[in-house]
Amino acid sequence: MTTNVLNWFEHFHAHPEVSWKEIETTKTIADILTSWQVRHETFADVTGVIAEIGEGDDVIAVRADIDALWQQVDGAFQANHSCGHDANISMVLGALDELRHEQLPKRVRFIFQPAEEQGNGSLAMIRHGALQDVSQLYGIHLRPLEELKRGQYAAAIQHGAAFFLKGSISGDDAHGARPHQGQNALDVIFTIQQSLKSIYLSPFEPHSIKLTGVQAGSDNLNIIPGNATFSIDVRAQQNKKLLELRDRVETMLHQIAILHGVTIDWEWQDFTPGALIGERSSRYAAEAISERFGDDALIDRIITSGSDDFHFYTVEKPSLDATMIGIGANLTPGLHHPQMTFDRKVLPEAAGLLADTLRRAVHAIETTK
Repeated sequence: MTTNVLNWFEHFHAHPEVSWKEIETTKTIADILTSWQVRHETFADVTGVIAEIGEGDDVIAVRADIDALWQQVDGAFQANHSCGHDANISMVLGALDELRHEQLPKRVRFIFQPAEEQGNGSLAMIRHGALQDVSQLYGIHLRPLEELKRGQYAAAIQHGAAFFLKGSISGDDAHGARPHQGQNALDVIFTIQQSLKSIYLSPFEPHSIKLTGVQAGSDNLNIIPGNATFSIDVRAQQNKKLLELRDRVETMLHQIAILHGVTIDWEWQDFTPGALIGERSSRYAAEAISERFGDDALIDRIITSGSDDFHFYTVEKPSLDATMIGIGANLTPGLHHPQMTFDRKVLPEAAGLLADTLRRAVHAIETTK
């Protein structure tokens, strides 16, 4: 299995595709499943694959996200697997490869999901039946060095919640020599930036809020821009606190529009809920980690301000018991960094861990029925 997992990683790493455009990635996964004679389904309206092995009424599921980011790498914008989704695909394929040779008393479903980076790919898979009959769901993800070192594994990742705002400022341009005849959209942007820094929650509630994009002006340096677009990234560890931040931002934008005499329009996008960690799934993951790597390797859970649309599955099906396993791989400089790198030797080990965890889930449910 080791060679296969590493080869799959090399392939997907060299052929990244952004959200909703994972066409060749989907085809490659489907071709592998076809060669194994594993039953699977692709879809006419979205990318992604759902595969299944085993028999029975109950279903244990595992999800791998398959999309890459679009970012600047060495001066040029391109698709880039800097979040480790190429690793996630490879680890999940490795677990599937190991389990497909066994007689399983329950079904195990493998969800190769598109568009995690846009925060809504999970909903497309749910629409295509990914959660039908599923009682437990597992994910797996590499973690940055400051969270987990090589040789450490977390039974759960406590992701935070996130919301993203796209806004526009509408005013009048003015001549550079006559600023009183228009509204300078950059002044509005600066006010937004300073006002965001005055929004506080309790320091005991992890949260952050910041501008992540601004576009204003033209090639003519003597025009004061009256119009601009901007984006804001809002995060909190709890869903309730995220919604509180959303309301505070909206109040602030209303007030700034009045102050500067402009129109500010906005739209919230890609709400990603915080984690609801399942008791059974995280326990089976913890047991598998301890048995395979020893108690010293086990981290019960890590808390991160990052978000993941994996948690839409539990929002859409509240009875679902779910966890995402964290993998330490000495990953630096960090997730989403264009030069992100990690110890690739961990991938076959993590694939085996995932297979062990799924075995525990399948057989534990079988014995309790």
